[in-house]
Amino acid sequence: MKGEPVPKSFAEELEMLKAQGLHRRMRRIAGSQGSRVVVDGKEALLLCSNNYLGLADNPRLAEASMRAVERYGTSSGASRLVSGTMELHHLLEERIARFKGTGAALVFNSGYAANSGIIPALVGKGDVVFSDRLNHASIVDGSLLSRATMVRYPHNDTAALRRLLERHQTAGRRLIVTDGVFSMDGDMAPLRELAALKREFGALLMVDDAHGTGVLGATGRGSAELQGVMAEIDIHMGTLGKALGSFGAYAAASEEVIDYLANKARSFIFSTSLPPAVLAASLAAVDLIDSPEGAALRERLSRNTAFFRDGLRAAGFDTMGSETQIVPLFVGGAEETMAFTARLLEAGIFAQGIRPPTVPAGTCRLRCTLMATHGEEDLARAMALMVKIGKGMGVI
Repeated sequence: MKGEPVPKSFAEELEMLKAQGLHRRMRRIAGSQGSRVVVDGKEALLLCSNNYLGLADNPRLAEASMRAVERYGTSSGASRLVSGTMELHHLLEERIARFKGTGAALVFNSGYAANSGIIPALVGKGDVVFSDRLNHASIVDGSLLSRATMVRYPHNDTAALRRLLERHQTAGRRLIVTDGVFSMDGDMAPLRELAALKREFGALLMVDDAHGTGVLGATGRGSAELQGVMAEIDIHMGTLGKALGSFGAYAAASEEVIDYLANKARSFIFSTSLPPAVLAASLAAVDLIDSPEGAALRERLSRNTAFFRDGLRAAGFDTMGSETQIVPLFVGGAEETMAFTARLLEAGIFAQGIRPPTVPAGTCRLRCTLMATHGEEDLARAMALMVKIGKGMGVI
């Protein structure tokens, strides 16, 4: 920060992070990722996982994964454009394309790999990326890697975006990119308005629906389905490691765009492809999402979310405009946030604190995430404890 001494070593910089309340450490989870886990040797209710539908330990996914290992082995052995495109890659991409209603799809090794590959493939020097200010870091990094001009518009401010599009009408290719669900606030992008702007100005529209895929919309197809604009999105990006309980990510778009990405996206071209076990689990997950069981899980998640979010709002917590299964509880300072987290964990509730650089200074919060497999009794206990601690700390 401005005015602070420049650290002379890694050790000094680590000490600075600790002094600012910004030092992080990884907590070890024993066993599978269920609604209750063992954290650093102690059982706790898990309230900070992206395993929204509870599929990470689903028997159908596990069985599909094991069958794939028996038939196809443990590795693809190469990148996709060498010899690493297996039968399962084609099957999964065809299934995702049908799921998203697009001409084709392409699987990437992670959400970060997808965004850092897709955006630089689509735009470059002379082009402009219009990015929501609260977009995920992988979108920001992909935009910077592209060497296109990156213009960040105020969060969900379509009037400001319109002015920026007018200002850059003579640019080359113009790409509007947004999260569908914003991962730290739990609110959604105004996709209808963004689709109207992209039509008016001849831009491309890319939506990162990592936190909406499988969860939102009548059939789990995400935030674009919920808002009725599935066909208006040029590039649907989503992940397989959150609500779908597997790993990896995808782009779904027209056949032409997918062919272009396969030839241009460096993170796709230069990575060994996903292994058979992961692909098979992802296939099983998409099928489950598209089934009555998937619909029932979405309904349970919706009920849990409403119960938790509405109860904490009524108690006085600022949930920062959350509309989804991501429910932030505003605290403010980094040290206070981590003290809140520590007290919850002592009582058997694992809800992670979020600090800079993930969120701006002064906006630290507990990021709580709901799962379909949470029980109402457990959630009620967690809420009561949060209210007690929040009142004691002066948060509410």
